Amino acid sequence: MIARLILALGASAALAACANKTALEPAAGQALPPAPYGSEVRPDAEDLLRLDPQAAPERNVELRTRSEEREDDPFELPPEA
Repeated sequence: MIARLILALGASAALAACANKTALEPAAGQALPPAPYGSEVRPDAEDLLRLDPQAAPERNVELRTRSEEREDDPFELPPEA
């Protein structure tokens, strides 16, 4: 039992250690996409990975931190029989 636990911990540590974080670059023999139409500047890898505001919008509502009574919804009608 303990041997399995040690083996599992060792395997997970080895897997966690093999993750290598380096700067992204195109594969050998490949190039980044061409500059967008009308732009003279070719975007680099960081620019291509940055999300625009529509893809990841900022949250503009505050999450509820405790349960509260719901307001009456005039459109919540009972099902028709």
